[in-house]
Amino acid sequence: QVRLEESGGGLVQAGASLTLSCAASGRTFTNWSMGWFRQAPGKEREFVASITWNLGTTNYAETVKGRFTISRDRPTSTVYLQMNNVNPDDTAVYYCAARRGGARDFNYWGRGTQVTVSS
Repeated sequence: QVRLEESGGGLVQAGASLTLSCAASGRTFTNWSMGWFRQAPGKEREFVASITWNLGTTNYAETVKGRFTISRDRPTSTVYLQMNNVNPDDTAVYYCAARRGGARDFNYWGRGTQVTVSS
């Protein structure tokens, strides 16, 4: 059973940096993709970034490109989201997600971690 557990959220000031972690377990993730999504109050969940497990190919939402970096550590099955120069618009619950190789949608989700950015 796939399990994703996020950590690292908190309250930070605008301009600060923060790193989120996602501990993935339950299987090997060869050929899978891992992603980060976020949901702000009153808004729909949105894509933030993704990375392929094998090659480490990344993809970012335009709103975070150049500020956030997604990475993965295969030996520990951990996915990271390095967030730099955050602003109040980054305030949201951040979710780790996993997508089976060949699948269209991310269909495994963590419970989320809250990130709050004060101005």
